[in-house]
Amino acid sequence: MFSPSNINDITHVIQLAIAPVFLLTAVGSIIGVLANRLSRVVDRIRVLEERTQAGEADEPDRAQRELHVLDRRLRLIYLAIGCAVFSALFVGLLIVVAFFDAYVKADLSKFVGGLFVMAMIAFIIALVVFLREIFLAVTSTHRQAR
Repeated sequence: MFSPSNINDITHVIQLAIAPVFLLTAVGSIIGVLANRLSRVVDRIRVLEERTQAGEADEPDRAQRELHVLDRRLRLIYLAIGCAVFSALFVGLLIVVAFFDAYVKADLSKFVGGLFVMAMIAFIIALVVFLREIFLAVTSTHRQAR
């Protein structure tokens, strides 16, 4: 049976788990955006490769340059998605450990703190790589327009 003190402990842990859940929402949103960008890049690669193989490309050298840029963008998006997924995994593990800590009277606060720091580092790396991919997309578009 739950005693009032156990219920208070669980309530407190749930309250503490709310903040990481907001981080999970942000990470999920970024993953959705990245997945959308990934699908657009993959679709563009397929179109260019089909045109190049069929000999329909107006400027084969330009198509190859664009394929090279798209390949770089593809790798950056993949890396950003990987970092974002690791961030989400760290947050999920953080929540599990926080609940485990409430049931087992062990001091896992440093471990929970470490998981939060790792989640934030992975999230920051995902955002920086995402920014780099956006920069590459914009600069390559400007070069093609000239």
